[in-house]
Amino acid sequence: MTLIRKPTLQVQGGIFAVVLATASLALANPASSDLAELGRALFFDARLSANGKQSCSSCHDPSRAFSDARDNGVAGAASLGDDGVSLGDRNAPSLSYVSLTPDFHRNVDGEHVGGFFVDGRAATMIEQAQEPILNPIEMALPNADAVRKSMRAIPGYAAAFEELMGAASLDTPEQAQISVATAIAAFENTAEFSPFDSKYDRYLRGELSLDKEEELGRILFFSELINCNRCHLLDRREHRPSELFTNHRYHNIGVPINSELRGKNGLGEDHVDKGLLQNPRVNDKAQSGRFRVPSLRNVAITGPYMHNGVFKELETAIVFYNRFLLISEESRTNPETNQPWGAAEVPQTVDLELLREGQPLTERRVSQLVAFLETLTDQRYEHLLER
Repeated sequence: MTLIRKPTLQVQGGIFAVVLATASLALANPASSDLAELGRALFFDARLSANGKQSCSSCHDPSRAFSDARDNGVAGAASLGDDGVSLGDRNAPSLSYVSLTPDFHRNVDGEHVGGFFVDGRAATMIEQAQEPILNPIEMALPNADAVRKSMRAIPGYAAAFEELMGAASLDTPEQAQISVATAIAAFENTAEFSPFDSKYDRYLRGELSLDKEEELGRILFFSELINCNRCHLLDRREHRPSELFTNHRYHNIGVPINSELRGKNGLGEDHVDKGLLQNPRVNDKAQSGRFRVPSLRNVAITGPYMHNGVFKELETAIVFYNRFLLISEESRTNPETNQPWGAAEVPQTVDLELLREGQPLTERRVSQLVAFLETLTDQRYEHLLER
């Protein structure tokens, strides 16, 4: 599969209806739409940032499964802002398969599900696409009017928005902000983000076989021996095509503070990331410290891991779960630091019942799980795997 090509501002004919009032997409064919091509151009355009140095692709690099491949002085745990100094407090997630994330809602059991960012504070893709542009530690445009002026000052964009989204699409700051986000979301809705062509997908289609370690890891992942599939399967049946390997729900799994990151971004260790409780739609204190379960698609090439990038290696992120089974002194130690695992940032809401399910993971089982998880890598990124 060809990697995403450089964007252009050339816009072909054809208009697709976009309902701005409800911020929804109504695209006849998102994968080939002109609106998606406009979104592609915007996704790569650093002129949407205050200093003209940062685009969406800076933190969501298409050559690394739309994650941040840079070190940023913190081993990739968080991203630098447009000013080259500001650091966030969370790891930039991969945007692979992002369009298949449901909008933020509560299910019939009252559980919070879906949404964008790890706390779900953006209910929809279009809400999510708006925020980084105005975030002062990301792209840092001062307000929505700056977005409008930027779009109207570039003839190629102004003409494209008028043709594809109507004459009023850039009339007001609010309309301009939604229009830009809608185009970016249309691009993110294309098959370039969601190809379903990993080794696992090809195995499901009968095109190839898994090797011994991959197959043992697959059997283990789907088994009741361990609890990976409790959170990382939307449907716990095996061989389900188009599985995203997340249930889109929220859990507190006791992730420790990333002290190195906190020391460099200025927040300090006294700061508490309350996760889902920081979502303006949530006011239940029992949700503090919960984060949305990420997809495992491309997980082998999108480290570091956890919402704050505290673990550098995939093996560490897996071994971490042994700490709750208390099987040995070794299980109490972070193999990356040779120190005890740090305390949970929000200990009051750690889901111990969930974390104490299943059997402990031996070194052999960890290796098998890693082998299976590597098969979830999109075909165009398989060259990045190290075995």
